Amino acid sequence: MTPEVAAWILRGALAAAFIAMGIAHFVPSVGRTMGAMIPPALRWPSAKAVVWFTGVCEIAGGIGLLVPWTRFAAAIALVAFLIAVFPANARAADDPKRFGRAAIPFWPRYLGQLALIALVLVAGV
Repeated sequence: MTPEVAAWILRGALAAAFIAMGIAHFVPSVGRTMGAMIPPALRWPSAKAVVWFTGVCEIAGGIGLLVPWTRFAAAIALVAFLIAVFPANARAADDPKRFGRAAIPFWPRYLGQLALIALVLVAGV
């Protein structure tokens, strides 16, 4: 497999994951769970609006990874996005009874987030 093919496979997999997760933000039951994960101080103008905004960001970032002239900008935006949503993930990790499968323990979630950031940066070049 050539490096170009490997890069396209990585971009396609990441794009599919971000687009699918972005779409999930608009599923009412998933959106409510995600809204509850948002720390109260960050729920402006509302938790629902933040969930929808982050869903749009994920979809746009996923699409952006597939378009050559937006790939780098999309990767940088997705890295910023992954950093920005981490407080919600940490909040879910603190309350596994409330958040169920979304409550991945803090350290595995943190390491996974770092690995995802690294993959997004590789895909963005």
